[in-house]
Order: sequence, then C-alpha cells, then structure tokens
Amino acid sequence: MKADCRGYFVDALARLRDERRYRVFADLERLAGRFPRAVWHSPQGARDVVIWCSNDYLGMGQHPDVIAAMVDTAKRMGTGAGGTRNIAGNNHPLIELERELADLHGKEAALVFTSGYVSNETGISTLAKLMPDCLILSDALNHNSMIDGVRQSGSEKKIFRHNDIGHLEELLAAAGSRPKLVVVESLYSMDGDVAPLAAICTLAERHGAMVYVDEVHAVGMYGARGGGITELHGVAHRCDVIEGTLAKAFGCMGGYIAGARDLIDAVRSYAPGFIFTTALPPAVAAAATAAIRHLKRSASERERHQAQAAHTKMALIQAGIPVMASQTHIVPVFVGDPEKCKAACDRLLERHGIYIQPINYPTVPKGLERLRITPSPYHDDELVARLASAMAEVWDALDLPRRYAVAAE
Repeated sequence: MKADCRGYFVDALARLRDERRYRVFADLERLAGRFPRAVWHSPQGARDVVIWCSNDYLGMGQHPDVIAAMVDTAKRMGTGAGGTRNIAGNNHPLIELERELADLHGKEAALVFTSGYVSNETGISTLAKLMPDCLILSDALNHNSMIDGVRQSGSEKKIFRHNDIGHLEELLAAAGSRPKLVVVESLYSMDGDVAPLAAICTLAERHGAMVYVDEVHAVGMYGARGGGITELHGVAHRCDVIEGTLAKAFGCMGGYIAGARDLIDAVRSYAPGFIFTTALPPAVAAAATAAIRHLKRSASERERHQAQAAHTKMALIQAGIPVMASQTHIVPVFVGDPEKCKAACDRLLERHGIYIQPINYPTVPKGLERLRITPSPYHDDELVARLASAMAEVWDALDLPRRYAVAAE
C-alpha cells in the first residue's frame, strides 16, 4: 500500500473511534447440540459463554434434519454451486427451495439470492427500474438494505413517518396515477414493533400501488406455517412481493423474494445482483428447504419461543432493567450512551459469560443505544434467571439508567 494512501484509512478508523462507532467482534465458536452455549476465544483463552443476541431465533441451525440435509447433499453434490446460475445452471436443490418458498407465502414463484441484504437491494432497485416514472414510498425506519435498494433504483422516493398510515395516504394521493411501490418491513427488529399491513394494503389497493414487504425477522416465527406477519395477519395474498431471509429463523443463509411468476421472472432476467453472483451451494439450499419444511408442520418451536421471550421480558422488568416496549420476540433494553452500551456488553461477557452485542448509531439513532436480546426456545428458565441477575449487577456497577429516557443531543 502506498504510504500517502494509508493515511485515509487510518483517519477513517480514527473517526469511527472518536464517534464511539468502532465495532469489535467477538471470536465465537457455536456448539451444535448445545445452543445457545458457545466457546468464546478470548485474549486470555477459551471460555464457555451463553449467546443472547443470535438471529438463529429458533435454533434451526443445529436441528438434526437441517444438518443431515446439508451433510448428505454436500457428500452427493459437493460443496460449491459451480458458478452463477446464468453459467452453471440451476442446481436442483435451489429449484426445490424456491418451490418451497413460493408455497410458504402462497405465491406463484420465488427467487433465491445470496443474502437477505442482496435480495432487498437487488429486488427493490430492479422492480422500480422496470416501472417507468416509479415513485417509491419507504417507511422511515426501513433497513439499510432497503434504503440501498431505493437509492440504487434511481427512482424518486418519498419517506413516510414510521407506521404512519395518514402520512402514507397523503403521499399516495399526491402521486396520482404514476407507478408506485410501497416498501415496508413487517417486523422492525430494533424496536420489535409491527407494521399495520392490512391498512397499508388497503391504501395501496385504493391508489394503485404495489406493496413490497420485508419479512426477514418474521418468517418461520409467525403464522400457522411460519409464513410471517403477512400470514399471521391474513394479508399475504394482498402483498405483491414478500422478501425474506434463510439466515435467521431457518438457520442457514441466503435471501429471497416471492411473488407473481412474471414479476419474479423479470427480476431474474434483469437483476445484476442475481445474474452476476455465484449461486447458493446445493448443500445450503437443501438445508434451508429442510428447515422450512419442518417449521411448516411444527408449531412447537414458535410456541416455546414466544413463551421464553415473554418470560425474559418479565424477568428483566422485575429486575429493574429498562426493557423498551416491544410487540414481538425482540427484547430491546435501553442504555442511551454508546460507551456505556459497550461497557455493559464487555462486563456481561467478561464477568458473567453472557454475550450480547451493543447496538449503537447508525443502527439506531444517537441517544437510543441499547442491548438487543433475542431469546430462543433453548434459553431455559435457569438461563433467563442468570441473565436477569447478571444484568442487575451490570446496571448497578455501571450506574445505568433504570428508565427508558432519550438522552439529549
């Protein structure tokens, strides 16, 4: 590296540290069959810890059927996909996975991408580009992947206030007859609140707009078969595109969109983020299919998960921890300061063997720094009690706020 260029990167890192936004990742080794327990490879050596912030919400990443599907397929078909689907063709497990996803959401077709970020970024931008003069109406708290998709589309955009139906209606009415795409999440993962999807669909139908719903934090988790909030609220058939991930409740990796056959085929045919990217390996696709099939027929994981999430919230509240209001399985705990947030996580890990990653700006606004706790069906009552006790010790030791109050800018 040229010496005169290196300074740019040193300065960039220094800015992050000055803004208290420099991220440190723990070196963790998850243990199949012992989730949520893991080994932390700390500077002082290996230590057993309990993970409380995984997005493998239902522990499907260690399910015997999912592991068996991955291992058996890798032995039979090898480890790689052989290239892009445009060059190497469709590996058959991907075809089966897309059929399973289309069925999950009651759609004609589905298309799998390498990640949920890519499926949003590519899906939104491609759809909007294919509709001349398209106006995108995007919720103010949409995920960065959705924001990037909107930006890359080059289309005009309007941001409506979070979950504000009145504001959305104003923008739709003012847009007239031009093509319109309403882009929302079903479940917002930092606050744990849910979009008013039925009302959004009604407005979209009234004003001739398409509806694109990101279900990444809800697929597998809600609905009789794990179809997400759209299934739970009975509006999947009213949503034009449902986007999801295979990397959270399904315990694998990858993202997807599901919708009408022509819409999905158009994205497949035009999207650079699909055409020029190596496909998911067959073993990963097979594992994801096994997870989806299991969760379609089994509700026990969802039921246990909801019970333990509710139990965790109550235990923390009783311990005097400022749990922020949440309608779902997300358990956000208010801290309100980036340094204290990092200090709390460090103390939980080093003193109590509990791993929770701090959530700071830009993931959440400044002054709303928090811990984001995600219980699973495998966090039993003993682990919940240990968490509550550890959090109480940390809150006392660091003199953290006991109430949810936004810090002044």
